[in-house]
Amino acid sequence: MNLYDFTVKTRKGADVALSDFAGKVVMVVNTATGCGFTPQYKELQEIYDAFKDKGFEILDFPCNQFADQAPGTDEEIHTFCTGRFGITFPQYAKIDVNGENAIPLYQWLTSSTKFDGFNGPMGLMLSGVVKKMDKDYKNNGNIKWNFTKFLIDREGNIVARFEPTMSMDKVRAAVEAAL
Repeated sequence: MNLYDFTVKTRKGADVALSDFAGKVVMVVNTATGCGFTPQYKELQEIYDAFKDKGFEILDFPCNQFADQAPGTDEEIHTFCTGRFGITFPQYAKIDVNGENAIPLYQWLTSSTKFDGFNGPMGLMLSGVVKKMDKDYKNNGNIKWNFTKFLIDREGNIVARFEPTMSMDKVRAAVEAAL
């Protein structure tokens, strides 16, 4: 399997075949508008602006599974993100990334990767919170929090997973290397 095997929904409910992104480097990210990591939207937009003309795409999937930090409708979330952070990359329908209602794309992403740990001061705090939700969190590929990122190569294969505490400079460097 690879990225191109999946179809997702736009925020208006239309199906999008991810095979439409064949030949591009893609970052898939689950987001939230009320999260401590929400300012990463600004950095994601900067990365998108720097590399979109070189075959890079970001696919943004709002998710409300972590402390109800993505309230609102798909349109309310989109209005917030475009107004506050000026995002121009595609934003899709709000989804579940874990559990029985996780969309197939995220079932593939989480079953194909492992959690590699949090880092930095936010990582220490986040580890405590996540451990309360999933005692075995260190040993499974489930999404732990908002703004987990997956980097997909031009052939549709996962090449990296970045937890939300990963430096955005490292994320940017990985995107540049994949291009």
